Amino acid sequence: MNDQTVLKGDALSWLLEPDPANPGVRYFSLTELLERPSDDPEVTAAQQAVMDSGPVPAILAAQMAAGYWVNPGPGYYPKYQSTVWSLSFLAQLGADGRDPRVRAGGEYVLDHGRCRYGGFSADGKATGLIHCLQGNLGAALIDLGWLGDERLDEALAWLARSITGEGIALAEEKDTAVRYYRSGNSAPGFACSANNHLPCAWGAVKAMLALSKVPATARTPAMQAAIETGVEFLFAHDPAVADYPMGFAEKPSRSWFQFGFPVFYVTDVLQNLEVLTRLGYGRDPRLKPALELLLSKQDAQGRWKMEYSYNGKTWVDVEQKGKPGKWVTLRALRVLKRS
Repeated sequence: MNDQTVLKGDALSWLLEPDPANPGVRYFSLTELLERPSDDPEVTAAQQAVMDSGPVPAILAAQMAAGYWVNPGPGYYPKYQSTVWSLSFLAQLGADGRDPRVRAGGEYVLDHGRCRYGGFSADGKATGLIHCLQGNLGAALIDLGWLGDERLDEALAWLARSITGEGIALAEEKDTAVRYYRSGNSAPGFACSANNHLPCAWGAVKAMLALSKVPATARTPAMQAAIETGVEFLFAHDPAVADYPMGFAEKPSRSWFQFGFPVFYVTDVLQNLEVLTRLGYGRDPRLKPALELLLSKQDAQGRWKMEYSYNGKTWVDVEQKGKPGKWVTLRALRVLKRS
């Protein structure tokens, strides 16, 4: 899909404007939409701006000296200011993973946020393994530069195996060394207690997000098998309708159809598109209705509205809900570039 033929206005010029409140938008527009190299002077200046102004300095100012945010330990609580959420937010904002403070945060969660199986856990135990957390943290740490770290490799290996079921016993087999737990991901695929033990599409999207960021040449057979399982599941329903298994509801969550930023465990149709296009399915006809939905949401200037927000819950507010948003527009243009 040629974004020049489907956009109603020149949104890219808007995204490239210097914006001290949202400097990461310019950085990602240069690197992802214009494909400028990392050593391009404009790119270097744009990433420095990310570290000097806007949300990133505010998040880093709240960090404890040991590298965590709010409370020591796995870092899942309190939402949405503790270590898990802060690191995910930093990565989405374009923070420089070489910064010592960012490094300290990543090191802390790799050392304190994983359970004995290797995966990231909400409570530091095997009982707290959930795909949305593992996918979000895995994706964030890859973006921040930890790909190849033995601890992250172990977490990604567990994520893949927990999807395929390789070497993992059923939750009922309590005498086995490695098994699923009813309190988290409770079976192969994407079954999760948060979705009444049915396959959770939000968790699937997050898991695929992390695995999609692993270069194809570095993916293990288990990772590739997990991706195939995830793609099959996400295409088993129309992404535009998002009528995936619902454990506690009768119709899809409204959040699927409200595009926002940042993106934590809540998932929207746009992130499903982001993941599937990253995995090479941008021209798959099964995505056509979802792409049409995406395009229908642009305004007369080719911009997308911020429909879902965590303002008031995170360390710093980002843009204004109900108004055209640079971050959501950036997300949309990423998808259109790959479609």
